[in-house]
Amino acid sequence: MAKNIISLLLLIISVSLSFKHAWDTAHYQTNPDALKMMTGLGISKAAVPVFVFLAIAIGVLLLIPKTFFLGNMLNAVSIVLIMGLALRAGNIKMVLIEIPFLIMPLLMIWLKYPFKN
Repeated sequence: MAKNIISLLLLIISVSLSFKHAWDTAHYQTNPDALKMMTGLGISKAAVPVFVFLAIAIGVLLLIPKTFFLGNMLNAVSIVLIMGLALRAGNIKMVLIEIPFLIMPLLMIWLKYPFKN
């Protein structure tokens, strides 16, 4: 029971973060901090729609029981990609901030989908 509650809370947080990141990425030009971060990581304007689509896809995939694992794997891969870009840019602080977010999808895979018997 507790395992399902923890899994459900992590699912809600992960899906919310995924859609929030998609929204923030789509509107990065109106947010000076997001614009600074994306240019600092070397993400071009042409790559922005790819990141928006990926974030939305991850959020949707996490909600569907049969694609829960795939959604978590894509989430982990996208976080590692951001960490790699941050390392290349020399932003160690961002890499360290991303570590808990990398643990979350891996923990969700271990806990499994909360509503599946």
